[in-house]
Amino acid sequence: MRERAVVLLSGGLDSTTALFWAKTRGWRVTALNVLYGQRHARELKSARLIARRAGVELREVMLDLPWLKASALVDAKRRLPDLPLAQIGRGGIPATYVPGRNTIFLALGVSLADAVGARAVVLGSNVQDSSGYPDCRPQFTAAFEKTAKLGTRLGNDGKPIKILTPLVRLDKKGIIRLAVKVKAPLELTWSCYAGGKTPCGRCDSCKLRAKGFAEAGLIDPGAAA
Repeated sequence: MRERAVVLLSGGLDSTTALFWAKTRGWRVTALNVLYGQRHARELKSARLIARRAGVELREVMLDLPWLKASALVDAKRRLPDLPLAQIGRGGIPATYVPGRNTIFLALGVSLADAVGARAVVLGSNVQDSSGYPDCRPQFTAAFEKTAKLGTRLGNDGKPIKILTPLVRLDKKGIIRLAVKVKAPLELTWSCYAGGKTPCGRCDSCKLRAKGFAEAGLIDPGAAA
């Protein structure tokens, strides 16, 4: 029996690539999607389609944490950043930072892993995110892995849960190229922060995605999703 891994799956480009990477590495995947009031809850539709395409179980969790509205990604009344591409990631922590999001997600992922006997939690954080989001840095995930070892049944049984970040040193171009290599269904992914019927093309996520596909020399199959 292959060892199990929990993959945090938002339905976006990065997490989908991480899921298919895990499958190619032989992990038996359980995907976990978290609804936390994000204005782009359209991601959930993508996560369901992607999990079905991958043939993996998808667990869904809904959180109601009012203080997350400190983020423009959750509070629809706040304006999403519309920065020139060259300025994205250079102005400190952006308005789209969700307080403690990866702390919450990893805690849920580790809890699920401990419950089902999974040996790893896979997260799609990467170098492009780490410039603006402190909970996407390698130091953070390394520290969380130590916490998981100390605070879980598996860790105390000598079977520590690994936190795997296969995209951590990749920019969007590199992630897209890896996605193609592992046959991730890019046409099903959703990246736009605005969460409308079609990508807005103006938010940071849309701009970085477009730049990644252009630099990879590929047409984005999800551009008009």
